[in-house]
Parts: sequence; C-alpha cells; structure tokens
Amino acid sequence: MRIVGLTLTAALLGFVAAGAQAPAAKPATMLRTSDGRLSLQGNWTNATITPFERQGTNRPLVLSEAQALDEETKTQDALDAREAPTSADRGAPPVGGEPRPIPPDQLPYLERLWQGGGGLVGGYNTFWVDPGDRVLRVDGQPRSSIVIDPPNGLLPSYTKAAQDRFAAAAAIRSLQGGEYDHPELRPRAERCVTSFGNNLGPPMLPNYFYNNNYTIVQTKDNVMILTEMVHDARVVRMGGTHPPASFRQWFGDSIGRWDGDTLVIETTNFHPNHGFRGSWENLKVTERITRKDAGTLSYRFIVEDSTTFTGPFSGALEFRAMAPDEQVYEYACHEANYGLEGVLSGARAQEREAAMKKSKQ
Repeated sequence: MRIVGLTLTAALLGFVAAGAQAPAAKPATMLRTSDGRLSLQGNWTNATITPFERQGTNRPLVLSEAQALDEETKTQDALDAREAPTSADRGAPPVGGEPRPIPPDQLPYLERLWQGGGGLVGGYNTFWVDPGDRVLRVDGQPRSSIVIDPPNGLLPSYTKAAQDRFAAAAAIRSLQGGEYDHPELRPRAERCVTSFGNNLGPPMLPNYFYNNNYTIVQTKDNVMILTEMVHDARVVRMGGTHPPASFRQWFGDSIGRWDGDTLVIETTNFHPNHGFRGSWENLKVTERITRKDAGTLSYRFIVEDSTTFTGPFSGALEFRAMAPDEQVYEYACHEANYGLEGVLSGARAQEREAAMKKSKQ
C-alpha cells in the first residue's frame, strides 16, 4: 500500500461470458464458518490499473504477459515522474499546466484518468494516491478490462428513454444552479456522503485513486461489506424478499443466498441519487463471490436494466487478501474538510472579480 490508506458482470454469471467460468472452489482447503459455509471473511483489495471498459479498438480481453508488463511499467513510470522532485528555482508552469513529453495515445490509462480529473495543473499529489500497480488477472490471465460481456469490453448504449431522462434531469439541474453555488450541489463524495466511483457498488469496482480496500464480516443471517472509501457499508440479508419498490436506500437492498460455495447477491431498490451509470429505478445487480484460495476471492457481476441500457453487461474481478500488517483504516472525511469551503469561497471570489470588471466597463 501507498501511504494514502492512512487517510483516507448473455446470462447470469454462472456466469458464462467470453468463455470464462468461475473456477470451482476447493472446500477442503478453505476456512469455514460455524454454520459450515465457506468463509469470505477478511480484509481484501481490488486495486488494479486495468480499466473498467476496454481502451482502444480490437484490443483482446486477455493480454499477453509482455503486454501486461508494458502496462505496469508505463504506469510506474508515470507515478515516478509525478513524484520526482522539482527544481526550487523553476519558473511558473504555463497557463493550463504542462503536459508530459509523451504522445497522448501512449500515456497509461491512469495518467489519462488523472489528467482528466485534475487537469495538467495538479489535482491530487501522487504521494496520496494508491491505485495499485498491477494489471488485473482473472484465473491467471492478464485482462484488458473488467467488462467481459459485451465481448468488445464496452458497455451497451443507452436507450432512447434513458437519453430523454438524462436530458430532463439536466434541465432541472440548470434551474437549481451550478455545482459551485451551494454545498448540497457539490458531488456526494466531496460532501462525504458516499464514495466517488463505485467502490461499494454494487457492482464493487476500483476507483483508480485510493482506498480500494474492503472488510467482509460473515454471519449466518447477514454478510457485511465495508469499504475503506468514505466508510461505506452494505449489509447483505441472507434469504428473504426485497421491500416494495417505494423503499429506496443508498447502495440498494441486497439479498444473499448460497449456491454451493458461492455467495450470490441480488440488489435492487436503489436510491435515485445512487445507482450505476444513470440507472437506478429498474436496476438489478447480481454478484457472485467465492473463495478461490486463501488469498483470492473470485468476483463476478451482471448489471440489468432494460429501461436504461440496450442490453445487460457483465464483468469479472479478483479481490486479493491484504497482508497481515495492512489494515482498513477509518475514513475521517468531514473533520477539517476545508476543501469544500475553499471551492465555494473561490467561486464567490470569481463572481466578485467579474462584477468589478463589469462595473468598470
């Protein structure tokens, strides 16, 4: 881990997608709970430099080891370059920042992601990020994307109904004001309500920045999944039925069942402000988790919502056990959250400056 830890899915996946099946667990070598179920308990991480969707055209799902090593090397080089000391007497960078002297199409995925998030002027100092340093491997195969179906590694397109819904929501937001006008219009993650990205999900995905760590606690009646990112927790009720559709909650309503040694989780009833990629009202996510060995969890998911996407899509990940000396830390977010105050104060300063310029014209 880098130091950041201190502060901070065709058919149901049986799931046969892209010709890959979840490998059978070996119960005789696994820990079991008092009720005889395979134990999924422990601290885990899904940190990886492999993108959610495939990057580039005609790129295969399974990479060669040489391709995987190239991706890992380029990513480490990008991290090293960002952390290299700068000259104390250097001049001010150009307006808008200074790009690295590498063609954009040769930049590693994470570097492009970071530039998109913070631009070329900074964003997060790389000292604080912990994205992982390895390409995702599933059943020992280096992968080019988490998405495995559709076969091209890209999400299905949005339906016409979804596009109309997005347009209507954008019109409402334009009447509410801009995201710099009021603290409640700032993103939920910045307000420490939920994590950015989709760490706790479902589906549970890496955020490519930091805190991609999880704790699983398992009992006969419930399975609790806690993510380090913004202290999000999800309680999976074993058995039972979902509540009425009018009952909505953060991260949806999760119901679990055992299929042999695989925990199957079905989640519906998502909150309108916290679904997945614009889907929430009719969203259903089915996850399958099993333990491959002492240090690996196999994770498969499928996302379904015919009112938002033109088809279902699925993905595969592996969670790795954290080292015994690594911990999932408390995420203390609101304390001294001066960043939110700074963002809003900066917007007010810009408004005053613009008003002064207008008055002098």
